[in-house]
Amino acid sequence: MTISIGNDHAGTTFKNAIQNYLLSQSFDVINHGTDSDESVDYPDFVHPVAEDIENGNSDLGIIICGSGNGANMTANKHQGVRSALCWNTELVALAKQHNNANILSIPARFVSIEDALDFVKVFLDTPFEGGRHERRVNKISCQ
Repeated sequence: MTISIGNDHAGTTFKNAIQNYLLSQSFDVINHGTDSDESVDYPDFVHPVAEDIENGNSDLGIIICGSGNGANMTANKHQGVRSALCWNTELVALAKQHNNANILSIPARFVSIEDALDFVKVFLDTPFEGGRHERRVNKISCQ
């Protein structure tokens, strides 16, 4: 499975920890994030992740910025992307179970790295329930 990851300056430490975890679990990782703590513009690092999902180059994406909002809004401009901003494991599980989220947006300034790693584990391990949710998910796209 291939996972694309993108982050701005607020998410660099998170990205490094998440990337290390993913690699230790034998996932292929495409790193679109900055490796610096110097201020950058999050869309420059989020659009490539969303494009990887759109084009089928990645199975899932993880994006990280200070609040998670800007990254999430940016990703959701792309067709076929269902990015979910989550700050606890319950939201992550529901985003996958009910919404078939394919990108996880993490708010680096509001959660710990340990929490973020737990979010990633739940994101990867939780299946989409389908059924009545499939009908709803199919209505999300504007195309």
